[in-house]
Amino acid sequence: MNKFKLENNDGIKNGISISSISSKMRVGMITAKQLVEHSLKQITQLDKKNPELRAILSINPIAIKIAEELDQQRLTKGIKGILHGIPIIIKDNIVTLDKMPTTGGSLALAKYYGNYDAKLVEKLRNAGAIILGKANLSEWANFRSTHSSSGWSSIGRQTKNPYVLDRTPCGSSSGSAVAVAVNYCLAAVGTETDGSILCPAHINSVVGIKPTVGLISQEGIIPISHRQDTAGPLAQTVENAAILLSVMAESSEYIMQSDPAGLGSKIPHEIPRDYTDFLDDQGLHGIRLGVVRDYCGYNHLVDELFDQAIKKMEQAGAVIFDPVNFNFPSELEEWEFELLLYEFKADLNRFLHDLPSNIRVHSLSDLISFNKEHASEILPYFGQEIFLKAQEKGDLNSEEYKTLKKKCLQATRTNGIDKLLSEYQINALVAPTANPACPIDLINGDHFTGSSTSAAAIAGYPSITVPMGYVHELPVGISFFAGAFQEPILIKIAHAYEILTQHRVEPKFIPSLEFS
Repeated sequence: MNKFKLENNDGIKNGISISSISSKMRVGMITAKQLVEHSLKQITQLDKKNPELRAILSINPIAIKIAEELDQQRLTKGIKGILHGIPIIIKDNIVTLDKMPTTGGSLALAKYYGNYDAKLVEKLRNAGAIILGKANLSEWANFRSTHSSSGWSSIGRQTKNPYVLDRTPCGSSSGSAVAVAVNYCLAAVGTETDGSILCPAHINSVVGIKPTVGLISQEGIIPISHRQDTAGPLAQTVENAAILLSVMAESSEYIMQSDPAGLGSKIPHEIPRDYTDFLDDQGLHGIRLGVVRDYCGYNHLVDELFDQAIKKMEQAGAVIFDPVNFNFPSELEEWEFELLLYEFKADLNRFLHDLPSNIRVHSLSDLISFNKEHASEILPYFGQEIFLKAQEKGDLNSEEYKTLKKKCLQATRTNGIDKLLSEYQINALVAPTANPACPIDLINGDHFTGSSTSAAAIAGYPSITVPMGYVHELPVGISFFAGAFQEPILIKIAHAYEILTQHRVEPKFIPSLEFS
């Protein structure tokens, strides 16, 4: 066999195609074992060169053994699926059976080894994926403190941005996005409640898909909110992200039975089996896009890149409506936060209650006490004031909760995304994803100036971010979002934009930006 070398010959700048690797495996040019060994070598070499990167919390100790078994199975029984032998890294708030703990980034769960696979992990394995490792994250998915530093956890400490190392990697899926950006894996899995896939994808110059809530099972994911939580893929290309989404997506029947976001009649009778069917290099032609200027104005350099992106899409045949604006109630952000406090308490208590007896925390109250007892390790920079506020909340039958939920859904669905799509007869909405990465500040926390993630997050609707360019070496992304289960049109638009622009470049590991 020829000496293994992982190269990109697929036309997308710095994006190696899963389908291309799978094809090479089929004809014996590459083995799963070689691919795993390559990933492990990449992790070891980069960790040695940049020990502060801290994207990975644990490596699957039997990854090579699994790869060998999959190589043998390919020869004797054929392939399990498109991901046969492909190493995947998943966020460490997703339960796995492998000999890796599921910690949520917290020392409180340092010894929690799951006795089952999360439903999405089960689907990945059934498609032949190798769970290579677990990624660092913002502790408890960034729902512990209002002054937190994204990418910091008491187990893994601070994940760094590989483009400029003293800048935030964003969160909470920090390690998953960084792992993809630095070629630890061809794709990774993150989770999002509001911005936790889209922001790290945008800040680390990769593609992130936040699916419709319920499209991917929430089973086995440490929760914040059943109404807004979803796992989703991160990858260097839209194609790779679409492949991962195809594998993790549930059937229409499953979604109707669970329906965590209360989407009801919006759930289609059939879910696409393969989202790569919607990849179209010319997919912008005839697409009707609404430009949401509500989400501009927080950084003039981002706005300049965004305006250039709109012009390029228009030149490629897109029909542009500029502007279309939400005019959300000024209290929407506050309403969302209050809702999440209620849901976090209820959903986390349910998850912790079922943990094994060797784990000390079985409720939010236990967790608060544990953190106080281990304050020097867990609370050295920022506190747990969100935990304390959540603990004070009542249950999900309270009138305040019901009223806030109704207001949020009316603002983001009925009078928000649904209204704009219908009023302008457009296929999707487009906006800059967020501001460029701010410096890491463990004392004061993150300094975010703007983001477009909340509308789709609160509504439970899908969105996708794609690299849009760079501001002084810092990546920024462009987001497309639409109505419930409109992933096919978003993937079509995002792929066509990616092919048209090909903005992504490899990270340079710059220590710090210097300005005269």
